[in-house]
Amino acid sequence: MAVALDQAVADFTAQATNGQQVSLSALKGKQVVIYFYPKDSTPGCTTEGQGFRDRHAEFAAANTVIFGVSRDSLRSHENFKCKQEFPFELISDADESLCQLFDVIKLKKLYGKEYMGIDRSTFLIDKEGVLRQEWRGVKVPGHVDAVLAAAQALNKA
Repeated sequence: MAVALDQAVADFTAQATNGQQVSLSALKGKQVVIYFYPKDSTPGCTTEGQGFRDRHAEFAAANTVIFGVSRDSLRSHENFKCKQEFPFELISDADESLCQLFDVIKLKKLYGKEYMGIDRSTFLIDKEGVLRQEWRGVKVPGHVDAVLAAAQALNKA
């Protein structure tokens, strides 16, 4: 079953960079931003990741942890994270279990070819594990600012 606004998100465990196992239940008491992106080291995904990197301290001040998710391998994620100096972990979702939970796999077109890919999306989960805000079909410019403002407002609520 896919996530829904104002509903608890099903607990999950996923493999992330730095050899970490990430589980939603272990993050109780913190807000969580999970952003899904199509592919490591591509222009839009790099720009989006850099935006979260550059505002990381402000997210941390709002008691919010950030995770980037794509279907790329952990090795690809480690290289991408290191090259871009991301202060947050990247989750490898090669089996698409998180993608399915958050319903982000969509039919896309590139140069006239259709394929199933990740629809750039971001989710804000509150301290109790409830989905409070979602952004789907994200355009990168200005997106991180909108997510940060929502995280700060939710932290004050």
